[in-house]
Amino acid sequence: MKPIIAGPCSAESEDQILKIAEFLATKTSVKTMRAGVWKPRTRPGGFEGYGEKALQWLQLAKKKYGLSIAVEVAIPEHVEHCLKYDVDTIWLGARTTGNPFSVQEIAEALTGSGLSVMVKNPLIPDLALWLGAIERIEKVGISNVKAIHRGFGINQNSQFRYPPMWEIPIEIKRRRPDIKVYCDPSHIAGKSELVSLIAQKAVDMEMDGLMIEVHPSPKTALTDHFQQLDFSEFENLICQLVEKDATGQHNEIQQMRALIDDLDEELISILSKRMKIVGEMGEYKRANQMTILQMERWKTALKHRLECGRKNNLDDDFMLALWRAIHAEALRIQGIK
Repeated sequence: MKPIIAGPCSAESEDQILKIAEFLATKTSVKTMRAGVWKPRTRPGGFEGYGEKALQWLQLAKKKYGLSIAVEVAIPEHVEHCLKYDVDTIWLGARTTGNPFSVQEIAEALTGSGLSVMVKNPLIPDLALWLGAIERIEKVGISNVKAIHRGFGINQNSQFRYPPMWEIPIEIKRRRPDIKVYCDPSHIAGKSELVSLIAQKAVDMEMDGLMIEVHPSPKTALTDHFQQLDFSEFENLICQLVEKDATGQHNEIQQMRALIDDLDEELISILSKRMKIVGEMGEYKRANQMTILQMERWKTALKHRLECGRKNNLDDDFMLALWRAIHAEALRIQGIK
């Protein structure tokens, strides 16, 4: 079973924290409890956490039930408080990761601390920004660094609060196979009924662990009540998770992969031929004082490609992204003198 970090969105009382800790320690295999201690909201006036008082509750839960503790930090002073109250793991939230100045200040506060650090992806789908935050933490000597995939705040129609864009955490794993990537299904889903779906998807995508929000009574939670699981829902999720064969060594799969490899080589060959013609068009346009971009031609061509894709059961978003990439490369080639 993949390791799971679980606990409430926010630490709301000593009783709440001890109740969750007892449940996790006695009814599940969870070894690390998470809880929000500092909760600055998008707009002022809402519940913003109990700070140092909440850390005392978590320290008590750690002593009583043997769980390690993970909390979010956003400024250097948070790190100092965490060290004072025996926190084991801290994580940087999405908004913090998106600010290199904040990440650097926190990194300097972590120097020599020995804390484990987890870095959530930034709100925007920027791989370099995410990797940069991880690297800043590593550069101060923190060896135990993990990434947390919590979805992205992109403007698109989606059933999820923060669409996952799985290609980005997969690229993190490809570039940095030494970094474990956890998934936060609670934030991606945004609705408790979708958390199990995302959790299973994360396991299928070979993510290394999960971070899930659990609350004794989600309806009364002071923050993000709609995405937290109650104890029964959490136990059901754990029971229903299926770890599948990750080797892919079945003969049928190998045969299909061989076909895909052949088709990919054919695609690359066709793209190469296409871009050669694009280059010749660029020379012709320069010789005849023509603009590189003819907008009406691009609109007509794109409309035709999307219609063709639909006829072949290809997704519109995929086709749009593909042809935008091809067109961008064509403009680049035609712009080279």
